[in-house]
Amino acid sequence: EVQLVESGGGLVQPGGSLRLSCAASGFTFSRYAMIWVRQAPGKGLEWVSTINSGSDSTRYADSVKGRFTISRDNAKNTLYLQMNSLKPEDTAVYYCGKADSGSVYSRLSSRGQGTQVTVSS
Repeated sequence: EVQLVESGGGLVQPGGSLRLSCAASGFTFSRYAMIWVRQAPGKGLEWVSTINSGSDSTRYADSVKGRFTISRDNAKNTLYLQMNSLKPEDTAVYYCGKADSGSVYSRLSSRGQGTQVTVSS
């Protein structure tokens, strides 16, 4: 059974930083691309970023490009999202997701329970 457990969310002031983590289990982590998505209050699910299985290719939504960095540690079965220069519009529940293949263009197949990120002064 795929299990994805996010952590690291919280309240941060505009311009601040947070690092999200996602502990993965129940599948061969190193074979799959991993994805971050988010859902703001009253809005649908928004794709944020994807990293391929080998960590050598990444993609970002335009809204976070240059501010967020996705990374992974295949030895620790852990996915990360470093978020800098946070804005109030980044406020959302952030979900870690397993993709359906190793490609950076693969689709979300399952996700965790999420961690709340609130950007406010």
